[in-house]
Amino acid sequence: MLALRRLPAARLVGLRSISAWSAVPAGPPDPILGVTEAFKADKDPRKINLGVGAYRDENGKPYVLGSVKKAEALLAEQMNDKEYLPITGNGQFTKLAAELAYSPESAPLTEGRIAVTQSISGTGALRIGGAFLGRHYPHSKAIYLPTPTWGNHIPLFRDSGLEVRNYRYFDKSTVGIDWAGLTEDLKNAPEKSIVLFHACAHNPTGVDPTPEQWKELSDLVKEKQFFPFFDMAYQGFASGDCTKDAFAVRHFVKEGHQIALSQSFAKNMGLYGERVGAFSLVTADPEEKARVDSQLKIVIRPMYSNPPLHGARIAATILGSPELKTAWKAKAKARPNPTTTSPKAPKKTRKNNPKTPDKGAKTKPKTARSTSTGPNPPKTKPPQKKPKTKRTPNARTPRPGRKTGNGANLPKAVKKPVKANRKKNFRGMLRECHSEVFFYRCQKR
Repeated sequence: MLALRRLPAARLVGLRSISAWSAVPAGPPDPILGVTEAFKADKDPRKINLGVGAYRDENGKPYVLGSVKKAEALLAEQMNDKEYLPITGNGQFTKLAAELAYSPESAPLTEGRIAVTQSISGTGALRIGGAFLGRHYPHSKAIYLPTPTWGNHIPLFRDSGLEVRNYRYFDKSTVGIDWAGLTEDLKNAPEKSIVLFHACAHNPTGVDPTPEQWKELSDLVKEKQFFPFFDMAYQGFASGDCTKDAFAVRHFVKEGHQIALSQSFAKNMGLYGERVGAFSLVTADPEEKARVDSQLKIVIRPMYSNPPLHGARIAATILGSPELKTAWKAKAKARPNPTTTSPKAPKKTRKNNPKTPDKGAKTKPKTARSTSTGPNPPKTKPPQKKPKTKRTPNARTPRPGRKTGNGANLPKAVKKPVKANRKKNFRGMLRECHSEVFFYRCQKR
């Protein structure tokens, strides 16, 4: 203390000004949301956002589904209170969400064997699942993720206390599933490991297993005694058919697997900011379900206490109303292009667009809500400069990112890197009609 008193006043001020956080390094921007931030900051009118796969109208503005607007109007008339939800959320919502995923006739559901909780969208569901498995799954703390996978999967499961490992999934040379690599890696994985599957609309590639391949995977999972964890962020938004998109989940359950399931209603209902999701586990019997429910509450309570109210009410209103549910499903089936309208680009505009160097190359069908064009991350940066095409480093290209007004700029933005990387397996981006982000190649001639 005496030594400090002898220091000059300027030195004392300097010591006091050193922040506790002065050594904290700046983190990198989020690869997906960072693109959106860059897009909003960019003043160039030619800009196109190929980042987040969210509903947009033809001018690139956020779009709210008609069924959502009607549900909100009904809720406004009801003058509901704003009381806290229980820890596991809105009971009507969780019941209907489980029915949507598993089907109302699902044996575990009718027998009262599915533990389900509302979550803060799909991310929250995955985090709850990761934390629960980290505490209670007795056989392994390793989770196998496909390569590539949604970027947030990796830190999310690591922060949940699980060891992240990988299995091969995407073959850039064929722009399809690396089936041989996938099955080889899973056969070599230790028994009773946790394996994550994208239930539909694999993010970021858009490439899904066929029903027959899902059946083979179910047999392999059973043989290796893996614990399957499904991430279903796009049910109804992938193919336009909720039943088709839930095939993998329902088949695995029918085959006797005890699965974990993450659901999100951000994409399929456009409830992005409402943060609506669900996490569920198939248990052996109602008594086991009650014990699992109690432990899910223990996981959730210190995490965020209880979930948001309004979005769950919207989703429950839509799923619980035959009229609104039919309208929502009809919108899903009618949207090969998830914008409000799908005007065709003028023939002249399409004709004048530059062609890709590898026109005619074969591609694999994709589920279509997003697609990966195959370049290595460093190769995706040049298009972000001129003419203002914003997309993620892994070349994930959601279909809603295209907007009619600026769609003609997209071919020009990607022509140069496509040409430059022709010999390096950079697949011609504009030839991928399934993505429909490149709309002029996908219209009827």
